[in-house]
Amino acid sequence: MHYTGTIWRPPYEVNSLLLEVTAGCTHHRCKFCTLYGDLPFGFKKSSIADIESDLLETQVLRYNPYSIMISRLQGLPRPKSIQRVFLTGANPFVLKTEKLLEIAELIRKYLPSVESIGCFARITDSTNKKDEELFQLRRAGYNGLTIGVETGDNEALSFMRKGYTSQDILTQCKRLEQADIKYGFFYLTGISGKGKGEIGAKISAGIFNQLHPFMIGPNMLTIYPESDLYREIQNGNWEEESEIEKYRELRTLVENLDISTYFAAMGASNAFQLQGHLPEKKKELLETLDRIILEVDEEKLSHYRKNLPHL
Repeated sequence: MHYTGTIWRPPYEVNSLLLEVTAGCTHHRCKFCTLYGDLPFGFKKSSIADIESDLLETQVLRYNPYSIMISRLQGLPRPKSIQRVFLTGANPFVLKTEKLLEIAELIRKYLPSVESIGCFARITDSTNKKDEELFQLRRAGYNGLTIGVETGDNEALSFMRKGYTSQDILTQCKRLEQADIKYGFFYLTGISGKGKGEIGAKISAGIFNQLHPFMIGPNMLTIYPESDLYREIQNGNWEEESEIEKYRELRTLVENLDISTYFAAMGASNAFQLQGHLPEKKKELLETLDRIILEVDEEKLSHYRKNLPHL
């Protein structure tokens, strides 16, 4: 298999086949991001030859009669059929519709059991796709995108150089919904900065409540020295929230969400793993967050943040 640099995927894609079709990020300007710093380039597309080679390798290892026989001789269970493929890279959905359809066709050719194709996406990835193209992609199996919207707070989006506004979030996500392409959000707790987190959370909830993400997955802002945001802090242009402030922000977000969605703070950046379906588990989540805010020491939370080697 062809893999370049560190491969990132959402926790819920653990059972998906990871297929590299891009590496890096087309935007590569967010001040807090260091995820693709190990790459010697900003963004790269995989060749169709490499993609087809990886699919053939997967087919042989998973479905070849010889491989099945070897598994049986070794007392291993028969490999399960692959039902979902997750395309790697920061935003493979930016690829032209023709390329995405070609990839979907290859996936079906080599792995006919696949039911859906997911990937990370930026809000701007669908901007240059016509409505009919989104319908085509849905029919080809693209569904369950993970979008790092981070926040609905325009001030924070602008400062962090995200490259879109809250109105863009509303416009493009409604277009995805029209095409029946489901999507989930990553929310970045702490992105609004010291003293502004709860305001940013209320604004974000107001945006999210107008949409239908299948999941909202908060991650806690963790600032590394190689990031542009670290330099902004050193220059006195921005202040980080305390860890308790971040949990107050998270509580405010949960309290103000009125939609049916799965709340899942599962990533390593979260010192406490919190998850549950809203609105059914709202009261329980709020009570847990209240206990963290009242009972957990700031110093312990800060120690966790400072000793987190990477996200």
